[in-house]
Amino acid sequence: MNAAAPLERISAICLALPEAGTRLSHGAHGFHVAGKKMFAYFADHGHHGAPVSIMVKTSGREEQEMLIEADPGLYYWPAYIGVSGWIGIRLDGDGEPDWDHIEDRVRQSYRLAAPKRLARLV
Repeated sequence: MNAAAPLERISAICLALPEAGTRLSHGAHGFHVAGKKMFAYFADHGHHGAPVSIMVKTSGREEQEMLIEADPGLYYWPAYIGVSGWIGIRLDGDGEPDWDHIEDRVRQSYRLAAPKRLARLV
């Protein structure tokens, strides 16, 4: 899979959120809120062995386990940041990703990372 098209789509979703920005972080495209906390990372093949995917924050271990159990073909435990409550969502499965679902997960992650004044806007 060519990672350019999913990265373009992920960037559009993330950067449409209030005060969102992007920067490279540990070799991955990272998305932050208000210049501070990261709320999403885009990974392509070769980045710590990750599939083409987006990694987003969850409320914690219980939610991570529930998501992976519900759909292990879509969700995975990302290296290094999984222990901090992040979940990986594969974008390189069969067919087109469910972009509405991905946008919803990105928005949830943003709300977990954003200051309250910005989280209320989403």
